[in-house]
Amino acid sequence: MVGLGLMGSSITACMLIAGHSVIGLEPVLENLPASEGRIRTYLEIAWEKGLVPKKAEEYMANLVLTDCYEKLRPASIVIESVKEDLEIKRAVFAKIDQAVERDAIISSNTSAIPISDLQEFVSNPARFFGLHWMQPAHTTRFLEIICGQKSDHSLADYLYKLAEKWDKEPVLVKKDIRGFIGNRLMYAMYREALHLVEGGYATIEDVDRACRNVAGYFIPMVGVFRWMDMTGIGAYHTVMKELFPTLSNAHGPNSLINNIVENGGNGIFNGRGFYSYTEEERALWEETYSRFTYEIRELALKYPHDVVSRKLGSPSPSDVDELDTPT
Repeated sequence: MVGLGLMGSSITACMLIAGHSVIGLEPVLENLPASEGRIRTYLEIAWEKGLVPKKAEEYMANLVLTDCYEKLRPASIVIESVKEDLEIKRAVFAKIDQAVERDAIISSNTSAIPISDLQEFVSNPARFFGLHWMQPAHTTRFLEIICGQKSDHSLADYLYKLAEKWDKEPVLVKKDIRGFIGNRLMYAMYREALHLVEGGYATIEDVDRACRNVAGYFIPMVGVFRWMDMTGIGAYHTVMKELFPTLSNAHGPNSLINNIVENGGNGIFNGRGFYSYTEEERALWEETYSRFTYEIRELALKYPHDVVSRKLGSPSPSDVDELDTPT
């Protein structure tokens, strides 16, 4: 694991919980103590919530922390999660590529940079993929596996099965597209939300309420397409003809978010965003959301994507405990 910020630390916790030995590399040496503390905390909370069978120390015994790229040599899979900057990633991948064996799988947790661009930074692009996680990675079920133009699709299938061992419901992006699946869906919603507020159609609070109480109820269980199946495709087809032409097709962020950013707003991190926050409110929102992620996970596990197939007695996914890395 290369890059041990918030996301990298959470991915590391996920890998440890899955039973892997992990080499955690933080390029900035002085950040290592904080990274270790985050990983330990994630594991301690997971134990307290009953999500894992072992205490944090037992998982931490399988973790080696370092700032030295040469220590990556034995890794069969490398996950990069450094700053979302193309030149920084270029430099990091050059060091990773030099350190690992040629048959190692190298991946990036980028949320938007095309995988086809990033895989040009390594000597064996067929073994390069995007692995896009959602924070907190050790509790959420989301994981995108993204193929670049030169990615070996048999390895993508291997990663898909391995992701199930990581307790994810993975999705495979067969062709590289900017933003992949999750972000393209989310940013379409962000754009429309900004449009509704800027146009005076609704307040920020009411847009959030609508999102929570419409999509928030059905998406966690059935997604988009099955929801249309269950509630009448014909009606959606009719509405699409009238509604699609009226939706925002803005090519960039609007003044609502521009003004916040230009004035230094950064949400709960400095108390100024779409909402304002005191220090007490900030801490409580973070604590409450953290608790929610564990509770929503428990609910999601009761209703997996194949819940009906399981109830009908259909075969479950193949066992991947003995999964070998393809050559």
